[in-house]
Amino acid sequence: MNDDKIIICRCEDVTLKDIKDLLQQGYTNFEDLKRLLRVGMGACQGNTCGQLIQREIAKFLNKSIEEIPLQKVRPLISGVPLEKISEASKDES
Repeated sequence: MNDDKIIICRCEDVTLKDIKDLLQQGYTNFEDLKRLLRVGMGACQGNTCGQLIQREIAKFLNKSIEEIPLQKVRPLISGVPLEKISEASKDES
């Protein structure tokens, strides 16, 4: 199967080819890949793709998977309606 047909991050529709291309360009840690491809930032927060990406980085760097740190997890935050922000600013006056 072609690397461009293997989806690694389902939330952001990132393929194995996308990951390998960036690894070849020198982006060899999860945080770099996260910033460039948004992996680990979707609804699952990396629970589906995190270990797959960690494995690909380890394979590329010829290291054990335990040596590759996972991404920093930043939980999703719920939105705030603009009306609430407007009301809060009126209360500060």
